[in-house]
Amino acid sequence: MKLLFCVEFYYPSVGGAQEVMRQLAERLCARGHEVTVATTYIDTRDSTTHNGVNIVGFRVSGNQVRGIEGDAEAYRRFVAAADVDVVFIYAAQQWTFDAIWDVLPQLSARKVLVPCGYSGLYLPSYADYFQRLPAILAQMDAVVYHAESYRDIDFAKALGLTNHFVIPNGASGEEFAATIDPSFRASLNIEPSACVLLTVGTVTGLKGHFESVQAFALANFGGRPAALILNGNQPENGGKRLSYWRRFAMLVRGYGAWYAIRHTVKMALLALGWRGGNLQSIDTWVARINAGKHGSKTVIRTDLPRPRLIQAYLQSDLFIFASNVEYSPLVLFEACAAGLPFLSVSVGNAREIAAWTGGGVICEAPVDESGYTRVLPQTFADAIHQLTEDPDRLAELSRQGKAESQRRFNWAHLTQEYEQLFERLVANGPATRETSA
Repeated sequence: MKLLFCVEFYYPSVGGAQEVMRQLAERLCARGHEVTVATTYIDTRDSTTHNGVNIVGFRVSGNQVRGIEGDAEAYRRFVAAADVDVVFIYAAQQWTFDAIWDVLPQLSARKVLVPCGYSGLYLPSYADYFQRLPAILAQMDAVVYHAESYRDIDFAKALGLTNHFVIPNGASGEEFAATIDPSFRASLNIEPSACVLLTVGTVTGLKGHFESVQAFALANFGGRPAALILNGNQPENGGKRLSYWRRFAMLVRGYGAWYAIRHTVKMALLALGWRGGNLQSIDTWVARINAGKHGSKTVIRTDLPRPRLIQAYLQSDLFIFASNVEYSPLVLFEACAAGLPFLSVSVGNAREIAAWTGGGVICEAPVDESGYTRVLPQTFADAIHQLTEDPDRLAELSRQGKAESQRRFNWAHLTQEYEQLFERLVANGPATRETSA
């Protein structure tokens, strides 16, 4: 088959959507298919091919609500003229999907969308977007969801659409079969006997880094040395780091000036650690912890290269995840692939992932009026304590998570599911049934 993948960012950009599409594109290419990726042009990409996948970059950004900037017409012409069997689009609310609504009827290829959660579903500024979306979804030959019950698939079911499929996310079994590097802990100055916690996420202010470091400070490890690896990369836009002013401008375009001001002030206070008027930054907490103010604890703030991050997964004792907003977080599947038990708040379909894999525990956390999950640090700290003092339970979570990862939640298996879906669509026409995890 000839496949066109459309995704906002792609290799060498780092992130969840990028990893899903890279894994699928490269594996489908290795299985004999011709794969092209249409994506944002980024300065750090030095080749138009990677591991057999063709990459075409466009200087476009935004979405229908914030506004689409750049040469969107060139992208539309490219998609309309593409001689392919399937057009596969990853995520709504971003330009590679929103820019081609008007040309969808012109496409002879089968059209497949992964909506990725509809983060704007409850926002007033997106009301018109979601009023128009049902007609677009009806034009898709298949809509793939990563969760059996979440706002995006529930939206489709409420409309009576029947072209939905459930294919979960996963992790690379090959990556997590890496040999243990015995020098890894020492390279980060972590004591051999320490209880090591790991959290991973792009540093956007919404991935729970602040809640994680606070909870770590408050957690009781029974006098045992403990270390928290706080791993995260900076967000990108066209290969460049977004300035605070750029982020604010995007909020204004997307949600209006009043929302942008309120959100920016709120996020600034949260990032500074505002609790009843007490302002403390993540860096302040890290400095206090590393100065011994909270016992024998150490925090390592870093952005590890992928091979060393794999070692962090393989050599930690517990993965913690306090993110404020998610869809189907890859990091939880990666923890399972590493045999690393996870403790997550109920964000996105984390609860479903815990049930599917048996590899993790969910910590209850309130959700605010905007749909963001914000766990109380003490609550999260107590949950950390309960798990780390129960080695038998950690061992069982490790065993179950790894076994389920090897059984189904791996990219080798999931690539075959996508391949079979694409082949059925090409051979038989529109999809009409739902699969499940």
